[in-house]
Amino acid sequence: MSTALVLFRRDLRLADNPALTAACAAHDRVLPVYIHAPDEDAPWAPGAASRWWLHHALEALRAQLAAQGADLHLRAGSTLDQLRDLVRATGATAIHWNRRYEPAGIASDTALKAALRQDGIEVHSHAGNLWHEPWTLATDAGQPYRVFTPFWRKQRSQLPDAAPLPVARARDWLQLPGSLPTAALGLLPTIRWDTGLAEAWTPGEAGARELLDIFADDAVSDYAKGRDLPARHGTSRLSPHLHFGEITPRQIQRVLQDRASGADARQRPDLEPYLRELGWREFAHHLLFHFPQTPEANFNPRFDGFPWAPADDALLARWQQGRTGIPLVDAGMRELWHTGWMHNRVRMVVASFLTKNLRQHWLHGARWFWDTLVDADLASNTLGWQWVAGCGADAAPYFRVFNPHLQAAKFDPDAAYIKRWLPELAPLPAKVLHEAGKHSALLAARGYPAPMVDLGASRDAALAAWGTLAKE
Repeated sequence: MSTALVLFRRDLRLADNPALTAACAAHDRVLPVYIHAPDEDAPWAPGAASRWWLHHALEALRAQLAAQGADLHLRAGSTLDQLRDLVRATGATAIHWNRRYEPAGIASDTALKAALRQDGIEVHSHAGNLWHEPWTLATDAGQPYRVFTPFWRKQRSQLPDAAPLPVARARDWLQLPGSLPTAALGLLPTIRWDTGLAEAWTPGEAGARELLDIFADDAVSDYAKGRDLPARHGTSRLSPHLHFGEITPRQIQRVLQDRASGADARQRPDLEPYLRELGWREFAHHLLFHFPQTPEANFNPRFDGFPWAPADDALLARWQQGRTGIPLVDAGMRELWHTGWMHNRVRMVVASFLTKNLRQHWLHGARWFWDTLVDADLASNTLGWQWVAGCGADAAPYFRVFNPHLQAAKFDPDAAYIKRWLPELAPLPAKVLHEAGKHSALLAARGYPAPMVDLGASRDAALAAWGTLAKE
């Protein structure tokens, strides 16, 4: 009777899980395992919001397994040491996992695989979290892509048609004493700031499927326009579920295509804009794999000499706390703090404000997002910040400076989003909020801070700084 361990990491699901499916097919007994080893992800160990999500995602996965008469065996410590101990305790001859693509994860898994195979253990790694693994797409010259459009053209032509794998079921789920309770991992905050997260999200595979169903039934039909309107639920909001592997791109693609094919031809939604956004996620992983230095280094080395303003803790704190005096920026930062998420259009605006109007290094923003986003994904976070800052692959040029007032007037015309997150300003007309710089006294009377910078003057200063770099 053969026994296998299945090591869960950021693939917290039972359906469309290649590692779990392979283990259940090849072995008589299967033990699902999660080993908490955040130090092995250094220097980008999960932030506070990610830890909150992880706690609840693990609880959800344990409940799913319990319904099958199984358990998720939880351990903490060195992954290699804990796996070796589990092999001794169970007599397992094989270990399965789905591959990770962050630099620390790749290095850790490479060393782990070598050590376990030296012990005589079969180790099988699987492709389970992306449409295409980062090394499988290349330019005609065999080089990694640096521009999204040709990358997406290649990927779109090769999207897999295979149906997602069904829920995996073992012939015999092995259970082992000594599993830690989820609370023992210390993932939840000791001072509870997470009420808003709990109101906004349902971590786990069921929560992911519920959001996908809502999106497929409604928002996807107007996604091309609705995705830019922060006051509406015009996006899928699946990013944290994708990050923790509670759903896969293949599952999303299949559900959307099935719904679209079943609709009347005159009402059939255009899926391409949304599939393209999933393509950006894949492009982010492609870049991170081929350019692993970019979480902390400029993709474009010309920016190594850029004259960023000195780091200013007081200034950064005002940005982080949503007290900049710029309504759309502050609304976004308060949404982030309360829910662990921010609408993508607003993410671009707050990032532009930090890196251009305040001229703070993009890493300050990347680190804050890393700690506060429930969908904090190293590949996407790196791509997003470097894209806005102008120093990344296929980036928006540095001289593109988002004007928060114009962005608000265009994408939040009734100021519904601003008023939701800045309730002190809710009684004021939208026009006042879209021209906040002209009405500082009126806003101050409601306890709202004056703008910390003049948008026009700070834009000019940013362009002057860019000019010094461009001449080099």
